[in-house]
Amino acid sequence: MKYSLSNDTWNSEEVNAAHKVIDSRYFTMGENVRNYEKAFAEKFGAKYAVMSNSGSSANLLSMAALLYSGRLKKGDEVLVTAVSWSTTYFPISQMGFKLRLVDIDKATLNVDPDALEAAITPQTKAVMVVNLLGNPNDFDRLQNICSKHGLIMIEDNCESMGATFKGKAAGTFGLIGSFSTYFSHHLCTMEGGVNVTDDEELYHYMLSIRSHGWTRHLPNDSKIYKKMDDPFYESFNFIMPGFNVRPLEIEAATGVEQLKKLDGFVEQRRKNAEFFKKRINGETAFLTQEETGCASWFGFAIILPEEIRGKRDSFTDALRKAEIEVRPIVAGNFARQKALQFLDHSIAGELKNADYIHENGFFVGNHSIDMEDNINLLIDVLKSVRV
Repeated sequence: MKYSLSNDTWNSEEVNAAHKVIDSRYFTMGENVRNYEKAFAEKFGAKYAVMSNSGSSANLLSMAALLYSGRLKKGDEVLVTAVSWSTTYFPISQMGFKLRLVDIDKATLNVDPDALEAAITPQTKAVMVVNLLGNPNDFDRLQNICSKHGLIMIEDNCESMGATFKGKAAGTFGLIGSFSTYFSHHLCTMEGGVNVTDDEELYHYMLSIRSHGWTRHLPNDSKIYKKMDDPFYESFNFIMPGFNVRPLEIEAATGVEQLKKLDGFVEQRRKNAEFFKKRINGETAFLTQEETGCASWFGFAIILPEEIRGKRDSFTDALRKAEIEVRPIVAGNFARQKALQFLDHSIAGELKNADYIHENGFFVGNHSIDMEDNINLLIDVLKSVRV
């Protein structure tokens, strides 16, 4: 492709780190994971970080920790934006909670705060806040809503590493926040996810749930279980239903090197975004994502204006022909995905903006290197289409 969804951010540092792990012959979760977790928590200003094998698993750990800690109970309702990735929704349902889908703000592509507050029912106990495509939410509004109604806030920040709102890192506003380091994301550890929290009890729950629900990785002074002074007993001692979502040492070792480069990656993504906005806003009628706070620009959402709604295929066909990778805006309106029929859910009102994005939006990538040539190609192709 002339313009791909993502770029390779590895160089000799990551390759050398991977080779050191291979030479050590110690591959499962160990010292590199601990070092990465410590560095990750420090980078984002959180007390604790838990690495897992994917951002999807990080969301699962969030919901499981809230269930087993008693912060939420099965049947509780969790509000969530109608536009996000599948594994925002699946863990909520998999842990026995009820989804309630809420419409988005068409400008920011994040949840509409007014629609969110209107969606609250007596069964609503939590909000899963999604920072979409690198764009943080208006956390002043959302924290006010959650405080007013006694709701727990959790963040899915898998697409928005490096974004900030009033100087605070996205992913650290909620009780737990999740991050992803899949290849196409801000950092690449091949596969990988991280949870952050300031709550020590939830941290300990996630340590146990990540590894089968056993006690082996809990500290001796754990907030959730008093360990016996018997390593043989505690090696296979299970205290809750868990998963095996542990990461590999090679992922963590490369993550340590990637994390050192994050500020530079995000700075370049923001420069690319400024150039993209200047060209698309100045030369076309397309709508783009409106920034809240300081976005880290996962990619570029492009939305057809009303006068050419329903004509998306003309543009996406032209982009593919020009070797520009193009995708839907995340999963579009998830209420229109067949998988939703298997989840306990309800829909709050009309999802008009989510429907509009579903039918009239598309997405191209942003990279951590200069993209002026790619963006020039993109704009030229969009301008060349006659509908």
